[in-house]
Parts: sequence; C-alpha cells; structure tokens
Amino acid sequence: MCSLRIVAFLAELNGLKLTGGDVGNAYLKAYMKEKVVFTAGPEFGELAGHLCMVDKALYGLRTSGARFHAKFADTLRKLGFTPTYADPNVWIRDAGDCYEYVVTYVDDILTALKDPDTFYAKLRSRPWNYKLKNVEEPKYHLGGDFFRDRDGTFCYSAQTYVKRMMDNYKVMFGELPTEFHSPMEKGDQPELDDSPLLGPEGVQKFQSLIGAIQWMISLNRFDVAHAVMSLGRFRTAPRQGHMDRLKRVMGYLKKRPHGAIRFRTEIPNHEATYGQDPMKYDWMDTVYSGAGEEWDPRFPTPKGKAVRSTSFCDANLMHDAVTGRSASGCFEFLNQTPIDWMGKRQNQVETATYGSEFMVARQAVERIQDLRYTLHSFGVPLDGPAWLFGDNKSVVTSSTIPQSNLSKRWNALSYHKVREALAGGWVRFEHIPGTENPADIFTKPLPWHTMRNFVEPILFWKGETADSAPTGSSNPEGSITDPGHEQPLEPRAAARGEFVRVARGNRVTTNHAGNGQRDTRDVLWNNQYGALAEGP
Repeated sequence: MCSLRIVAFLAELNGLKLTGGDVGNAYLKAYMKEKVVFTAGPEFGELAGHLCMVDKALYGLRTSGARFHAKFADTLRKLGFTPTYADPNVWIRDAGDCYEYVVTYVDDILTALKDPDTFYAKLRSRPWNYKLKNVEEPKYHLGGDFFRDRDGTFCYSAQTYVKRMMDNYKVMFGELPTEFHSPMEKGDQPELDDSPLLGPEGVQKFQSLIGAIQWMISLNRFDVAHAVMSLGRFRTAPRQGHMDRLKRVMGYLKKRPHGAIRFRTEIPNHEATYGQDPMKYDWMDTVYSGAGEEWDPRFPTPKGKAVRSTSFCDANLMHDAVTGRSASGCFEFLNQTPIDWMGKRQNQVETATYGSEFMVARQAVERIQDLRYTLHSFGVPLDGPAWLFGDNKSVVTSSTIPQSNLSKRWNALSYHKVREALAGGWVRFEHIPGTENPADIFTKPLPWHTMRNFVEPILFWKGETADSAPTGSSNPEGSITDPGHEQPLEPRAAARGEFVRVARGNRVTTNHAGNGQRDTRDVLWNNQYGALAEGP
C-alpha cells in the first residue's frame, strides 16, 4: 500500500492523471504453466468420465494469479514499461519531463499517466483484447476511497470500509458500538487484564474485527495503530476486557469515520527553524570515514519535481508491563503527505529511555533507507538528505557529534547505524519537543485533547497548503468541538497568552493577547482548520 500512496502522491506532484480500473477477463487471458487435470463430471455430457487438462488459468487455481501477473507483465513490457527494483508491482515508463507509472494488484490497475485514454485503448485492442471495467479517476480501490475536497485537494480515506465494518459489527453484536473520543484510555495496559477468557465464538469475533482494522490501518487510518498493536498480541486467547477495548476502537471509528490522507505537495520549510545547513562536523578521523548512501547504477535518471522526505520517531519505555519491552513509532512524510508509518513492540528489553530511543532511531534510519531506495527506483529526484526528528536530546547529540562516546555497549549496533547515516550525509537528525512529535500516537495511549493535536491536522483538516489568496470567509471552518473559533496553538503558547488563527497557506499566524502583535511561522502540515470530511 505504501507504493500505491507514493504513486498517487507523484501523480498529484507532477500533474499526471490518476486512473483506476480492473481487468474483467483476467483469468481467461493467461495460460497455465503446469499441468492440471481433472475427471469430467456429468455436466460435460458425452465427455463425462474423460480425463481433461486445464489450459487457461481459471479463477480458483493456486497459481492463476501468478500466471495473469506474468501475462500482464509481458503486455506492459511491450508498451514500454519496466518493473521497478523496489516493487515489482510498480511499472515505470519515461514520459520526458517525468515518469509514468502503472501499479498492479492481481487484476486491479492504478495508473498515473499523461494520456491514460491511449494506454487503455491499447489494452482493449488487438492483440490483447482485455475487457476493462470502471476505468475512471479512482473512487474506490482496494478498500480505500479516493475523492477531492471542495478546493480540489486529492484525498484517500477509508469511509466506505468503516461503514462496512459497522454493518458487520451490528450483525455480530446486534447493535452499533458506543462512540468514544479516543481509541484507548490514557495509561491503559491491556496486558494486565485478568477478565475471563473468551469462548470459541468470542475468539472468532475478536480475530475478525482486529483483522479488519489492521487492513484499515494499512490503508490510511494510522490513528488506531497503537490500539491494534497493543491488542493484536492477544488474538489467539483474548479476554473479555480485550474485546471491550476493541469495541472502544470501533466506537472511535464510528465517531470519526471521515479521516483521510490529503496529498499535499508543498515542500515543508524546515530550514526556517533549523537553518539552511546542519552543524558541520569532521567525520574523517572516525570509523565512518568514507561513508555514503548506497547507489544502484541501475536506477533511472531522476525526473520530475523534487521531493523531500521527513520522518519522526518516538519510543515508549516499558510499554509492556509484563515483558518490559518498549514500543517504537515511526512516521514518514513525502513533502506534506503522510506516506508510511509503523508502531510495534521492540524485540528486546531496554533498561533506560536512551536505549529504547536509540533503537527506534535505528529503525527510523532503516525505514528512511528503504523509502529513499524506493524513490530512487521510481526515478524521483530528492531535494537533499532526509529529515529525521526525535524528541530525545541525548540520542540526537550522540548521533550527530563525532566525539560522542557510547557507554552502553549493547546499543552499539543502533548507535553505529544512525551515526553512519549522518556521516554519509543522507540523513539530517534534529531534536523536537515531545509535545510536537506526531510519532507519539504510535507508542502510547493518548487522551483526545493531546491526540487531536497530531491527528486532526493530518487526517481531518481540509485543503491544500500551497500559498494562495484566501477565498470566502477568513475565519477557519472550526473543529467539531468549537466550530469557527480560534484554536489554541499548543499548551506552551496558551500559557504565554497566544492563540492561532489558521488561514490558507503553509503558515500559522499567531495573535499575541494584549499587545496586538502578530508573527508567522511555517509548519509541517496543513493549517486550514476544516470540519471533518463529509465524503466524496
């Protein structure tokens, strides 16, 4: 799903037309590679009892999907596309000033092309004669809804999927879930639950619900990732308390079904806060001398508009009260579009915050390495090193200063991985306060008044962040709790008597109470405080 989001983002960035469709006769176009035989039944008439061999890759056979993939791959190669090295299901073709893309998922197709009509006309014509259905700007693809806000901003949500989950929930329990403001209570630890174990029917319901939510997280609803990470480990033997918590997650989704990723293509202005260039250090006399980013000579020449990757990482020490393991959270953006995320328990016990934070910093660097390799293989030009933000000052200092020594040797691998990336110049690691780190939502249960500071700007605020003249009223649409009113910027700002009036554009304008002064600063994501999306 990450590749699909990347291609949708690149289509918006480079002005390509995003089109979806599916092949109606997919399994009648491919031929079997191995021999599959069966004895004909009475429905074959006079051939009943004969031994027959299957020629076409019929639906339901074990290798039918692979056979159609090979068949369609041959078609795409003849149309000038080549598979990317990062994802064989993403195909790329040179279009002059940028690249065009085709994303395949068995018989479902998503294309980002300059001229999709010509492409689909060729698929329909000889010698392929594919029967294509629903060829249009995508509205529903692999469980996710595509639509545009009123100002034209392209969005990707799971509203239809949530509705279907609610229908299934009502079938299971005879009623819809009670609404909740947040997925979990603050400080909740489901591993300490000692309520009765569920019976076979309850286990089946628990597994069905949590499996459905996991797919929704992979689509775009990362705001429930921590709750599912905490509850998923109990799927083989859940307790009644775990089921009640899962019902709470469903209640949260019922209350806020309209969360959507907005494909915002403006590059965030981190330099305004952290300077044009990072502090320069000489790594020549360290073990990282000569370090650099690995480069595959088979990568296509970068074309199109530049892209900046921004990552946030966070850890929660002793997240699991039974095993003592910490939790890791990583959040990746391309320009101002959330593109991938991760929340999981760490594989080993750490005895201090320093160790757990260094482990998640290493995980974040590895994910950045994977993301940059993917972008390089897609022919995407990057505007410089990846930006990485963490809220542990000691880890940032140990990573960025060559003379910093490591006293805890068991963190050596994470320590060296992060420092080698910084010495190589392809990652820039900066410190941010914990109250401004959106990766927090992946590592701990947060109350809504805290969680909303991260979730609402990314999933619920409407509109593009490109600088433009405001239209209509200069006041924001407001939130679901206080529509049309000015919103507190953050606790620290509120303590200073500051309030933010959010306007269109990639800037926040702050009014200082009492003195009439105003100042403006850039922020990462959208600043138009809109009402919740109402759907496509």
